[in-house]
Amino acid sequence: MSQKQQVLYEDQIKELDKALIQIIKESEAKCALLVDKDGHLITRQGFTHTLDTTALAALLAGSFASTKEIARLVGEPEFSVLFHQGKKDHIHISLIGERTILVVIFDDRTTIGMIRLYAKEVGETLSAIMEKSPTGQESEVQLGQEFSDSADAKLDDIFHE
Repeated sequence: MSQKQQVLYEDQIKELDKALIQIIKESEAKCALLVDKDGHLITRQGFTHTLDTTALAALLAGSFASTKEIARLVGEPEFSVLFHQGKKDHIHISLIGERTILVVIFDDRTTIGMIRLYAKEVGETLSAIMEKSPTGQESEVQLGQEFSDSADAKLDDIFHE
């Protein structure tokens, strides 16, 4: 787990949401999520009402962590893009900056090529938004220990059922 906490302000979350909406519209994806490498769901857009996004965020972060170890074993520092193909739905996962993962869930209405193209473009926008350091903000979202404990408990529930 990372030691540095990430703090995002309300205006940044609104900008992140706009960027996620952009990738959904342009690529015809079903939904997009932004997840901290520690498994915190930062924000989401699209058709997520049937998904357990808290569990999904934690599992995706875990998947990315295990893939980092696989990369190390084959001599790579890290794999920055992952793709999972299912019968109906597919998941594109890409690293944004040092701490954030963009997850795009899509179906056969679009292609992996379109998703990769838009994910790269939107990834640059997301990275710029997250690097901003707004001043004078009163409302902030802090991804801290309380949520981390909640995500750990959710993972325990999933794997011990």
